[in-house]
Amino acid sequence: MVIMMHQMRAEYGPGGKPGGVKTWHIVVEDDTTAMCGRGLEPEAETRDPVHWTDRPGLSCHACGALFLREAPYLPTEHGYREQPE
Repeated sequence: MVIMMHQMRAEYGPGGKPGGVKTWHIVVEDDTTAMCGRGLEPEAETRDPVHWTDRPGLSCHACGALFLREAPYLPTEHGYREQPE
């Protein structure tokens, strides 16, 4: 069984790092190519993927969809919701 480690990696706008994060992408391990195919700077900020939903407007939709296909669903990590009758 292969266990992949994912992380978020920042894409910056025209102003570079001082201008702030334009989009957050998901990469596998220390790769600089996002799951969506975009090349990212090796020095770009990285974060643990648990922060993916902190600023949803900055998250790459394609990376998120691909990440969810690889990430296991662990019911103990999600709160139980009552279903309407």
